[in-house]
Formats: sequence, structure tokens, C-alpha cells
Amino acid sequence: MLGSSDEALCRAYDLAMLDLDGVVYVGPEAVPGAPEHLAEAASQGMRLAYVTNNASRPPEQVAAQLRDLGIEADASDVVTSSQAAARLLVDRLGAGARVVLLGAAGLEQALLEADLVPVGAEDDAIAIVTGYGPDVPWGSIMRAAVRIRDGLPWVASNTDHTFPAPFGVAPGHGVQVEMLQRFTGVDPVVAGKPERPLLDETVRRVGGKRPLMVGDRLDTDIEGARRAGYDSLLVLTGVTDLAALVAAEPEQRPTYVAPDLAGLLEAHPEPDADGWRAEVSDGRLTVSGDGSAGDWWRVVASAAWAHLDDAGEPVACDGLEPPAR
Repeated sequence: MLGSSDEALCRAYDLAMLDLDGVVYVGPEAVPGAPEHLAEAASQGMRLAYVTNNASRPPEQVAAQLRDLGIEADASDVVTSSQAAARLLVDRLGAGARVVLLGAAGLEQALLEADLVPVGAEDDAIAIVTGYGPDVPWGSIMRAAVRIRDGLPWVASNTDHTFPAPFGVAPGHGVQVEMLQRFTGVDPVVAGKPERPLLDETVRRVGGKRPLMVGDRLDTDIEGARRAGYDSLLVLTGVTDLAALVAAEPEQRPTYVAPDLAGLLEAHPEPDADGWRAEVSDGRLTVSGDGSAGDWWRVVASAAWAHLDDAGEPVACDGLEPPAR
């Protein structure tokens, strides 16, 4: 079930680990209200870290994009799966280790900053790291695949199946990972969400004794937080819709849910019995009453998950419309 907080989340937690696409921005535009909500959370003492599975861009580029959207950020506020992958490698292999690089500039920079030596797929090395890189030659992928099959340790930045490209939703690094897995029979060590290294690296770099993961994806952001033992806030400005929320299995259920990042500035009490009321009859969810938009989502999630756990199948919610904020 959902958690509750009697005080605003920006005061109950000292670090927000914010996913980017679908949380802070959608495509080239900021999520409406996001810059203002984040500025207010920071003014109340909450540290903000921008956490991304995208291994292709260096933190400076991500921070510059955020500033263009009116969000105060610098490179030290951005933590990428490339940095988490480099941390895994240097902790296991030591500084100066030669690592085959199969990825883009963001991954190369992370390796260099960790005092690792990136090399080509044909060079002497003691490990291989892969990340999203649209310009990686097929010949290098083939060489790397053979070396992984023959025993070279492999770290993957992330396993996202899709990537938001300017021309549409495109295959992500996870597609390449699956291809390499099928050929080699080897599973990589994964740095990005939903695995915990990226979130642990964020806490290590930015600080915070009580972090909160903020995301829009159940299968990466929320599941990753649960695996790492961190509380989470699901915002509904990205890919998760009502149907996905009510069907969430326990390992993908957030601690809190809110329509948008204004949820950081609000308390999250137990649903008000005098507000919204949710009922399930013949497998269909209905909601009546009146209350806040945030409370509507809390009531709906609680009722839907109770039914799912009891009946083993999600409620039907077609035609159910959430209230406007």
C-alpha cells in the first residue's frame, strides 16, 4: 500500500533523485510547472539530483539543457548510468584498468574521470563496458560480442529498450544488450535503473541521508527505488497512465503518487474518508465524492491494489477520468 507523510515531501526527505524525461521535461519542453516546483523544493532545503539512464551525454550537456528550460543546475547535479558503470569498473578493477568502450562520448568521459583507460574492441583489455551509442560500428559490436562470449567481464550502462530520439521513439541500449546476451549466453552487470548502482552513485555524489526517488516509469524508476531500499514518488506526467498504475505489482508500487512535481511540496496524508471514495464491484473501479487531485490518485491506487492482491487481476478502469489539478 501507499505510504503517508504528514509534512511536505521536500521537508521529509533531504534529496530528490529526479528522473528526467517524463518528470522534468517531455521532449524539448519542460513539464508545465516543473521549474517552479523544483525551485520551491530547493528553497525549502531539498537537494536535487538529476538521474538518467542515458549513457550517451556527459553531465555538462544535461545540465545545459536543464538551464535552458529555466531549471538551475550544473554538472555536479547530474548523475548518469555512465558514471555508475565507471564506478563499478574502477571498484572492481582499480585505476588504470584498460576497458573496451562500446558507447558514446558520455561513457568515454565517465571512464576517463574514473582513471580508467578506454580502448577499442580489438585492443588488450580486462573488461568491456557498453552504453547507448548510435555511431558505434557493427564491426566493433561483433568483436566485442566474441570477447564477451570468450570470458571478458561485461558491464552495461542500462537496459532501456526505447530511447526518445528527435524522429520518434527508437531502440535503446537494451535492444543491443539483448542481442549480445543471445549470442554470448552472458548477462552483464547493469549499472542503471532498475538496478541499484546508479541510485547509490547519486547518493554518494550529491549527498543526502533520506533520499526520495522521483520518476514516471514503474519498471525502472519505481522498481529501482524498491530494489535499493529507497522511498519513491511516482508522477503522472510521463509514461505511466491510470491503467498501468492500477495494474502495478508490489515490486513496482511507489511510496507516494502525485499528478506532477507539485507533489514534492505537499503532505501525503492517508486518504480522507470525507473526500473521495473508491469501490470495486464486479471487477470495475468507481470513484465518487470530492477532494484534491492528489488524494484522488491515492484513493484509486489503494483500492485498485487491494483488489489486485485479493483477486489476482487488475480492476477495469476504462472511462474513469481523474480530476484536473
